[in-house]
Order: sequence, then structure tokens, then C-alpha cells
Amino acid sequence: QKAEKQEAEEREAEGLIKELEEEISELMKRSSEVEQLSRSEDHLHLLQHFCSLKAPPATKDWTEVMVRPSSYEETVLRAVAQLEDTLSDKMKKMKMKMLQQFAVDVTLDPLTAHPNLVLSDDGKQVYCSDVKEKLPDNIERFSYCVNVLGKQSFSSGRFYFEVQVKGKTEWDLGVVKESINRKGNISLRPEDSLWTVILRDGNVYTACENHSVILHLKCVPEKVGVFVDYEEGVVSFYDVDAAALIYSFTHCCFTHKLHPYFSPCNNDGGKNSSPLIICPVNQSE
Repeated sequence: QKAEKQEAEEREAEGLIKELEEEISELMKRSSEVEQLSRSEDHLHLLQHFCSLKAPPATKDWTEVMVRPSSYEETVLRAVAQLEDTLSDKMKKMKMKMLQQFAVDVTLDPLTAHPNLVLSDDGKQVYCSDVKEKLPDNIERFSYCVNVLGKQSFSSGRFYFEVQVKGKTEWDLGVVKESINRKGNISLRPEDSLWTVILRDGNVYTACENHSVILHLKCVPEKVGVFVDYEEGVVSFYDVDAAALIYSFTHCCFTHKLHPYFSPCNNDGGKNSSPLIICPVNQSE
């Protein structure tokens, strides 16, 4: 009876190994396809074939398998887990590469900058000073909130830009309607034509929906990518270095010009003195 039980266990183990080998074969095939596609310089080809490879092949939930694995089976299980992680990482990097094809050159508009904001000469950096400059209160300028807009406006298509947020304890990033209120308090929500993600208190990330959504991020983003698809009504935020989605606003209805939106937030006695920096987009390898 003991021999029969052992024989049955061996047959079951052989069956599981065969299943695992088939999954590994399929995953390696998909990994090879993703690797080849990620090297493509043909942007149209990349976009056309990305969706077909977006979903990884179905794999069995091996956590429910209750057998005593041999060292060989343990090796195979580890190999499958590592391969799935590698495949997922490649898919994320390919997604970032696809988004980065839509990179635009964004510069800060000094005519919109709150008087406490200090802009670099090239219009790529901004931080908040304790000193309020004497500037003309033109209609474009924010006079209540420490905000600044990008010079560029967009009313169609797709666009993408990246901003370094490293070292900051508070910031706002996103896109806003051109006719945003510049002379009073602003409510950060889509109802008021703002699509933003913010950081507060050093570690509280929030997507400013009409009802705010607290975000639980696996790692602290040092560079944030902002992607907009005007026709599809999507505004997405990414941790560039991790190639990970932070949050997406969907089903937006855009009927007006959109501007990139930035707030380095208050200096906070020097704790939040680091600038927001609009970075050149270096496409993921």
C-alpha cells in the first residue's frame, strides 16, 4: 500500500512537472516576443502589436498545489516565478517606451507664475521662495495659489512629459483647463477641470478625483510621467524609474485647451525647497 501511494504521488508529480514545463515554454515564447518588440524602431508596429501582447498567457495558480516537491520541482517553481516577474517587468518597460513616443517639450510660463515662485531661466525648474516678488497682476497670473502653468496648450492627440519630484515633501502635478481660476482658491478636482495627483506630508499621495483617492504606492517616485490622450479622455501618471502606473483618470470629457500644471507647494521653512524639474525624456531601454 505504501508503494502504491508513492507511485501515485510520483505520477502526480510527473503530471505537475509536465504542466510546469508547458507553462515555461509558453512564457519563454512570450518573453522572446516582448523582447523583440521592445527593440522595434517602428513606432506604428510597436503600437499595433502591443495590445495583442499586453495580457500575459494564462498560468495556473500553483499556490493551491499541495504536494511535497522534490528539489527539481522547487527549481521549476522558482524558475516560473522568476520568468513571470521578468515578463511583467519587460511589459512595463515596453509600455513606458510606447508612452514616451508622445513626449513634448514643456516649459513653464512666467506670466502665470505666482509671485512667490522662482523659475529657472530655461523655464524647466520652479521652487517656492519665502520672498514675494513685485510682479504685475496680469490676468494670466496665479495670485492666490502657488501654481504655474506650462506655456504649451493641447486640444487634441496625445502628449507626455516627465517631472522630477525628488527631495520634495509636497507637490501638485497634472493638467488643467486653460480657463482655470487664477485669482482665488482652487478646488483640485475634475469637476473644476483639474486632473492632478498630489503629495502631502512627505508620504501621502492622493489622486484628486471629485472624491479624493488615497494612493498606496510600493515605492517613492522620484520622477513622474504625465500622459494625456485627449480624444480617449485619459490622464495617467507613472513612476518613470519603476515603469509603474500611479493613477489614471478615465472617461474625462475634454472640450477645451489643456495646459500642464505644476505646484512646488510652500517652502515649509526649507523642508520643501527642492524644485520641480521638467526633465528631457530618455526613452526606456
